[in-house]
Amino acid sequence: MEQQQIINQLFTTIQSDSLSEEEFNQTALQLFTYQFTNNLPFRKFCQAKGKTLRTVKSWKDIPAVPINAFKEVALTCTPPEQAESYFMTSGTTKGVKGKHYHPTLQVWTLSMKTYFKQRFMKETEKIRMGILFPTEEEMPNSSLARYLALAKQEFGTEESHYLLGENGIDIEKLIQELEHAERSGEPYALLGASYSFVHLFEELANIGRSFQLPPGSKILDTGGYKNQSKEWELDDFYHELSRVLGVPRKECINMYGMTELSSQLYDSGNEQVPSVKSGPHWLRTRIIHPLTGEEVADGERGVIVHSDLANFNSVTTILTEDLGMKVCEGFLLLGRVQGTEAKGCSLAVEEFIKAATGPI
Repeated sequence: MEQQQIINQLFTTIQSDSLSEEEFNQTALQLFTYQFTNNLPFRKFCQAKGKTLRTVKSWKDIPAVPINAFKEVALTCTPPEQAESYFMTSGTTKGVKGKHYHPTLQVWTLSMKTYFKQRFMKETEKIRMGILFPTEEEMPNSSLARYLALAKQEFGTEESHYLLGENGIDIEKLIQELEHAERSGEPYALLGASYSFVHLFEELANIGRSFQLPPGSKILDTGGYKNQSKEWELDDFYHELSRVLGVPRKECINMYGMTELSSQLYDSGNEQVPSVKSGPHWLRTRIIHPLTGEEVADGERGVIVHSDLANFNSVTTILTEDLGMKVCEGFLLLGRVQGTEAKGCSLAVEEFIKAATGPI
């Protein structure tokens, strides 16, 4: 299949109401053929693992590429210089940033809009928004900046604003927005990086303010924040979020996304933590044992692997460094890998580098 045929098919897939296991499998295998043929580092990695067009019979057979591989090689089916855009990973231990190349953002954009509407907006067409994150102009290679710009553009009213500047949160403007919502009764949505909300807590505590946003108001946070490793701290975060803004915890939504993916996953609020997260019908999540690559039983901890059909130009199947547990309706995100799991992910990266940079 050619790139445009794949894009057309993915448009149909994303816009459909659901995808059977057979349909998902068929599309994943078509993408595997395309990526195996056109993405040289990926092909070398697959061959080193004995995974070829002949041996891969199911989407679960497709080798999972560790996320750190994006820092080592250009994982793309088209020349990097022909990319319409590329997103870069944020902080790294070695200072090296991964790049995810997109020859077109059409599929990425459709994926974002379709599932954002389903999981965050729901029955609401437009809502007044405040964005606690820099603009696309300030962070042109940030997938989160693009995501939030798209949210504001497609689903925000004309009165929606960015509330984060060079000097941090524009607290005066933010208070004006929150007071307007309280006064008018117009629902308000505040979206941003999780750590921005931690700064918001500090700013509001300094001036002794809290708010009671009207019914229909929503919060979306994403990413991490300091000291997130313990469950009670997660609980404390959403307790404080609900307390200072007056939004029920069931309307405090967490988005789980990665630069290396082209789709996002969400929970349905955070009345209980850790919350159950799930993705769209064009994405499947598995929990595996990091050393064997085998799926673990439901209720057991393991490393999260995502298979994202919207990732048509790079690789569909990503080995994260996140710890998770499969449950009914989705999975629990349990933090970053440590110990044995971290060792397994590290070995996976070494294996990838050795294969992808070796001779053909």
